[in-house]
Amino acid sequence: MALDRSPAGLDQVPLTITTAKGKSHKFIVEVARTPEEQARGLMERQSLDPNRGMIFPYQPPQPVAFWMKNTLIPLDMIFIAPGGIILRIEQAVPLSLEPVGSGEAVEAVLEINAGRSAELGIAAGDRVDWKR
Repeated sequence: MALDRSPAGLDQVPLTITTAKGKSHKFIVEVARTPEEQARGLMERQSLDPNRGMIFPYQPPQPVAFWMKNTLIPLDMIFIAPGGIILRIEQAVPLSLEPVGSGEAVEAVLEINAGRSAELGIAAGDRVDWKR
């Protein structure tokens, strides 16, 4: 079920992360599908609501790297392996030009507010489900 488009013009979809302990956390995420949307990401946004985020899907799965040029919000970058399993989580530093890489092929990268993963007990091995 797609929701209305975001102010940035991106599709918004529901996303659920289920932890290894069976706890579910629901988010509404903007989908950055095209190379242009992915390059823009969350640049120049002033804030991000706690249960919002942006997902960057990759088909086919591939190794990726992000930098935070013009990104003002501290973010958790959640690297999602094929099959929807969280590979790892990295905190990205606002405005940094240092690449943060996936290390392996991923099917998507999810960005949420920095520290939100730890706050909710989200970790590597947890499952991410969303409407593609």
